[in-house]
Amino acid sequence: MTVGTGNGNLEVRNLAKHFTIGGGLFGPERKVVRAVNDVSFTIPKGTSVGLVGESGCGKSTVARSLLRLIEPDAGSVIFDGIDVRAAKGSALRQLRRRMQIVFQDPYSSLNPRRTIRQALEEPLSVHRLGSGREISERAEMAIAEVGLPKEAIDRYPHEFSGGQRQRIGIARALVLDPELIVADEPVSALDVSVQAQILRLLDSLRERRGLSFLFVSHDLGVVRHFCDRVCVMYLGRIVEQGKTAEVLDTPLHPYTKLLRDSSPVPDPTARLTLTKIMGEVPSPANPPPGCTFHPRCPRAAGPCLTEIPALEEHGSGRLAACYHPESWPNLRTVAAAS
Repeated sequence: MTVGTGNGNLEVRNLAKHFTIGGGLFGPERKVVRAVNDVSFTIPKGTSVGLVGESGCGKSTVARSLLRLIEPDAGSVIFDGIDVRAAKGSALRQLRRRMQIVFQDPYSSLNPRRTIRQALEEPLSVHRLGSGREISERAEMAIAEVGLPKEAIDRYPHEFSGGQRQRIGIARALVLDPELIVADEPVSALDVSVQAQILRLLDSLRERRGLSFLFVSHDLGVVRHFCDRVCVMYLGRIVEQGKTAEVLDTPLHPYTKLLRDSSPVPDPTARLTLTKIMGEVPSPANPPPGCTFHPRCPRAAGPCLTEIPALEEHGSGRLAACYHPESWPNLRTVAAAS
């Protein structure tokens, strides 16, 4: 087993996860769904990387594969110099402490028959992190750190609101003192005002604890606020990657532009020019040849129709998988006063 280097970086290279559907004697034809296909990115220590795209593009599968909640089929996941896919036994248990997840639905991720104290103390007991009294104190400190009163720890999940339950989910992730948190759509199920509170909490935790984040979301406004860099996924592949502001303001890939122009603008005076892109998202079980976005792309021609474009650098730190990369200007303008 490789010894950690101490840098705390997460490096994902050529990650792949495939699922089989159909088959059987009377079932439909057996097909392979390439949910994640050749995905690579890096999360430096203390930074936040966003993973965005439409529903079904593979974002959550990437998130769960990193932590081996589902086993990837290919590729490498290296955290602090340690090969996560090769880790077993006590080595894997130690990695679990350092890499935690916050789920999208805070209610279904909590056992309704267990109090919040039991939910927070259980991982500490499993990892043998202190005596009974020390474990109890650490659980109480975690619930206080996420902004809930101490007495809340002996209540049950159904006694809390959605925002409070998400705070509990964050406390459960924090209780083992992790270095990396995978946040899988952590605010999508919450009201807008509550979303802002949870984002401020995550911001303060990142600054105070020096946490790294993989932040999965379909909300570009949230990603713009929280993430240093962003990866855009389409049908299991990353099609664009770079600093968040640069990618969202001047996208190089037409799919990124489609996502940006589809995102609502919280300004009644703003004028938005939409790009007309025809067609629906192809089936991941039967993707088109070449660039999978070409049936919907206004610039598709030549190799776009037959060859998959590589994710290549276009300027400092900007990556795009497109044969015709072009900087799309930010078409959101404020209407002139009449």
